[in-house]
Amino acid sequence: MAELVREELSALAAIFCGPHEWEVLSRSETDGTVFRIHTEAEGFMDADIPLELVFHLPVNYPSCLPGISVNSERLTRAQCVTVKEKLLEQAESLMSEPMVHELVLWIQQNLRHILNQPETGSSNEKCTFSTSTTMDDGLWITLLHLDHMRAKTKYVKTVEKWASDLRLTGRLMFMGVPDSSENLQSRCGLKWKEMQREND
Repeated sequence: MAELVREELSALAAIFCGPHEWEVLSRSETDGTVFRIHTEAEGFMDADIPLELVFHLPVNYPSCLPGISVNSERLTRAQCVTVKEKLLEQAESLMSEPMVHELVLWIQQNLRHILNQPETGSSNEKCTFSTSTTMDDGLWITLLHLDHMRAKTKYVKTVEKWASDLRLTGRLMFMGVPDSSENLQSRCGLKWKEMQREND
């Protein structure tokens, strides 16, 4: 590990020294270092929003961008993705120098402005990003069980809109009706790993 990175990690550990604010998840001479920072940033109406930021510093950091993952119980999945994208944009302006603390300060000061953007400020769905140490978002599995469906067409259209808005893919399954699953992959245009369930 480069001396510059060691110094940055030591400084970050000293800055984020409160309970559960800082945690090193993995450290490797070949894969770099992955760590988690818990912080808060000002959101709507001056309310503090807790943020969990996972950074992956590759071995050639800071000559390349860190991997970043964002999670918050108060933000939607789309908002978490937007925050991550904005952090990576900011990181590009800080290339070749230690940047993690600058990025944390930047999001603390700018989260409210990011959330005020029309595409990120409207949903009530909670963000449940994986806290995996791998920096791709990986495969998630979420099961949503709804009862008392009155209009199948309207129901399918609503779920398709949610999936599109949140950049999700998956399968609708209508229990008890053979061959009734609806594939959302083609409508959302994203790759996904199909899971099959055998009916008893």
